[in-house]
Amino acid sequence: QVQLVESGGGLVQAGGSLRLSCAASGSIFTFATMGWYRQAPGKQRELVARISSGGSTNYAESAKGRCTNSGDVAKNTVYLQMNSLKPEDTGVYYCGADTLRVVVPHYWGQGTQVTVSS
Repeated sequence: QVQLVESGGGLVQAGGSLRLSCAASGSIFTFATMGWYRQAPGKQRELVARISSGGSTNYAESAKGRCTNSGDVAKNTVYLQMNSLKPEDTGVYYCGADTLRVVVPHYWGQGTQVTVSS
């Protein structure tokens, strides 16, 4: 059974930084993409950043210039470095992965809370 485990969330003041980590275990196949998705209170889950097995990345407009998605999809490990955090970045951050390049990944972690205070 595939498990994605996130870590690194927490409480930070506006302007601060956090680094999230995601590691997959139990995978017997290679993911095509691994990414980060945020769900703010009362809102739908949305893409923050995603990286492919080839190393290409794409970011939500709100994340560009402030976030860096890195890692090695082939090794089932990715990171999200978030700088200049804003209160609107608050939410539960989920790691998502899939063996295909799909909009909504099949595999999800349990999420890690990020709270940015003003």
